[in-house]
Amino acid sequence: MRTLVIAPHPDDELLGCGGTLLRRSSEGCELGWLLITAMDEDSGWSSERVIARSDEIKKVKDGLGIPDGRFFALNYPSSHVDQIPLSTLVSKICSAVNEFQPQEILVPFPGDAHSDHRITFEAAGACMKWFRYPCVRRVMAYETPSETDIAFNPLSSAFKPNVFVEISEFLSAKLEMLEIYESELGEFPFPRSKGAIEALARVRGSQSGYKAAEAFMMLLERS
Repeated sequence: MRTLVIAPHPDDELLGCGGTLLRRSSEGCELGWLLITAMDEDSGWSSERVIARSDEIKKVKDGLGIPDGRFFALNYPSSHVDQIPLSTLVSKICSAVNEFQPQEILVPFPGDAHSDHRITFEAAGACMKWFRYPCVRRVMAYETPSETDIAFNPLSSAFKPNVFVEISEFLSAKLEMLEIYESELGEFPFPRSKGAIEALARVRGSQSGYKAAEAFMMLLERS
């Protein structure tokens, strides 16, 4: 099987489904990673921070076993995805899907607080049509701590998981890999802290009969 994770920002892939990706890799699945945004000096980042972020991404790719040929970087400025024409974003995402030919796609939840997440989901939705992308058999939305759980729009639907992937054997590795993004983490009870992320995995495990799990909303299943 081939699984493509679509992440608006570096760290979303680990926060939302790092344990699942590690499990898929251990089961022989080919992983692909489509990253929407990037740091660059034109957006005000220092050259040192840009280089450091590039190194972080390389470490995550290596840790997940994703070779360069299965990594797709669109390099749009973070928090400015809403300034990209939707048709352009759709074209870029669908191009990656056509190239990688995944059977499974993991996407951010459309009700997330960050506009980059919502727009990424909307654009990715165009690549879920079975008659245009028959390779795609399953699409699931993952939850991102500090985004999915902090969405204040009362008109949006809440994240209601209906799929739980056991990650008991991979939780420690996920937490260790998250240290790569040291600048994105904080001390508990910060939602992107190792303590909070482990707690969420334990709660999702308790909801599904496992010691630890990641939760998803199934959006498409063709079997």
